[in-house]
Amino acid sequence: MSYPDLGMRISPTAEGFRAAFRRPSFTLAEISWRWVTGATATTLFFFGLVEYLNTLPVSSGELLFLRSRQPYLIGQALAHIFRGSLARGLLALLLAAMLVSVLWMFAGAIGRIVTVRALVDYFRVKLLLDAVDPEDAETAPASTRGPVLQSLVRLNFLRIMTAVAAVLGLVGAAILVGFVSTDAKPRPGLAFVLFVPLAGVICLAWSSLNWLLSLAGMFAARDGADAMRAISSAVTFFRERTGAVFAVSTWTGVAHLTAFVIATSVVSFPMALAGLLPGRVVFLGVLVVTLAYFAVADWLYTARLAGYVCILETPEALLRPEPLPLPAFTSPQPALAPPVRTTMDRDELILSDVPSRPLQSCIDRDEVILSDHSDPSS
Repeated sequence: MSYPDLGMRISPTAEGFRAAFRRPSFTLAEISWRWVTGATATTLFFFGLVEYLNTLPVSSGELLFLRSRQPYLIGQALAHIFRGSLARGLLALLLAAMLVSVLWMFAGAIGRIVTVRALVDYFRVKLLLDAVDPEDAETAPASTRGPVLQSLVRLNFLRIMTAVAAVLGLVGAAILVGFVSTDAKPRPGLAFVLFVPLAGVICLAWSSLNWLLSLAGMFAARDGADAMRAISSAVTFFRERTGAVFAVSTWTGVAHLTAFVIATSVVSFPMALAGLLPGRVVFLGVLVVTLAYFAVADWLYTARLAGYVCILETPEALLRPEPLPLPAFTSPQPALAPPVRTTMDRDELILSDVPSRPLQSCIDRDEVILSDHSDPSS
């Protein structure tokens, strides 16, 4: 595949934001499968919660304790109500989480195929790339070659397994630091200090693996590679284009953090007016701000994905910063020494044999003065 000489350097971060802004269909494709999965999970959770609460028997005595407004009595009533039925609720929650995970794996795989291939076509047209030669068919993006959907489902399954492993790791860390603080010698401060770095390492490891598997999905959707080859391509891609990938991730991450701070600041206004406004109005305001934040987050994710595709489709020479022009140093010309005088100027007063007139006149006056003060007898 040959590339034209564009005569300019390309910023993947700017191109990613520009693609997400100019083509809202990319963001809508991401929002569609993400929000469908999220809405399904939310509906299933609240429906299961309501159905689970309806199965709990509440006696008149427990109802009396709940209406007493005493924390101790309310706690005793809740413990008696949930006794023997909490395991059933956790089992139902686990089953619902498994079903939602299966839905997310397939919906995410289909959405990734659509989004990545649309971005690849967009940047190939934008960069004015030539058509693929027949001999390059093995490295060209395939539309039907290879089990693309199967590879992406496997990658999504690995992402779910890493999340489960992270949760189990956090639980294990909590149990481990619990041995430091016992009933005989309670040390909650020391246990918290030990838990924080362990939790940080676990979250960092999960975040790195999740990002790598998400990046591998781009190669599975673009090249039709299997799961292991897609992971290998993602590692190679990050190693060869570390600077560009880091720049795209950093700027989109800063934008995401800014959006989160703004959303949390805005959502505090309706919550602060909860005592003055009706509950439905407060709930509607919080819901609108939350949905707006999710939409902005999906837009930023699309911009980041577009930046990665831009790095992948752009020649490496166009991503390197232009070298600074070297200053034109000129060797200084040596100063010409004054010519050595080889002859003697005979007109110099010092070298003249004949005294000048002013000097001669002074000598004559001195002779007169000497002659006046001379001894007469001499």
